[in-house]
Amino acid sequence: MIKMRLFITAILSVMISIVAFAQENTSDIGLMRSNGKIFVVMAVVLTILIGLFAYLISIDKKITRLEKEGSNQ
Repeated sequence: MIKMRLFITAILSVMISIVAFAQENTSDIGLMRSNGKIFVVMAVVLTILIGLFAYLISIDKKITRLEKEGSNQ
């Protein structure tokens, strides 16, 4: 139990430090926006999210089908 708490604390510390570094330098966002690169980043993020949701939906359908087959037997 103590190891789990230590692990969770370490993960949260890393996440907080990443957020702090991300908010430190805001001039890069303006530079990306002015060059039009922010749209490329957003397109990649949206593509990844759509892929993940499609994968989750397909897994849900497979599990539902397996559950129905198991209950019929």
